Amino acid sequence: MPDHVLVAARQLVSNSLDELRTAVAGLPPAALNWRPAPDTNSMAVLVTHTMHSTHLWLRLAMGLPLPERDRDSEFRAVEDDPAALLRLVDTLTAECVAALGSAEAVDWDTMRATQGRGGDAPAEVPAAYALIHATEHLRGHVDQATLMRSLWDAR
Repeated sequence: MPDHVLVAARQLVSNSLDELRTAVAGLPPAALNWRPAPDTNSMAVLVTHTMHSTHLWLRLAMGLPLPERDRDSEFRAVEDDPAALLRLVDTLTAECVAALGSAEAVDWDTMRATQGRGGDAPAEVPAAYALIHATEHLRGHVDQATLMRSLWDAR
């Protein structure tokens, strides 16, 4: 019997990553580092952070080794090449899909050690938390990217 949580997660993550790619596809170089207001992130920052975060949290949920990550640098990302940003999306999408395909069932109660951030000590969270956090964090940033695309197109 399939793990219905895992089946649903695969569909939700896949759909969200497709939407993120759509938000980026066809943007000109000037749009990648554009910020709609002074205290907002650019599309390059938003996409870079979203992809690395999703990758890490899905691997955590699935009990796979965590990737190296410099979260702070994600918020300094600058990109002038739309194709390079799409390659990042495509490469990490493949990694996310592979992570979600690495098992047919997961014990969602299993505790997983996080990396911690900003000097915080690593903590443990249930695999279920890691999966839900990955999907809700991804979805929120996809919606932001879609709005950013609309703002760019309407300016």
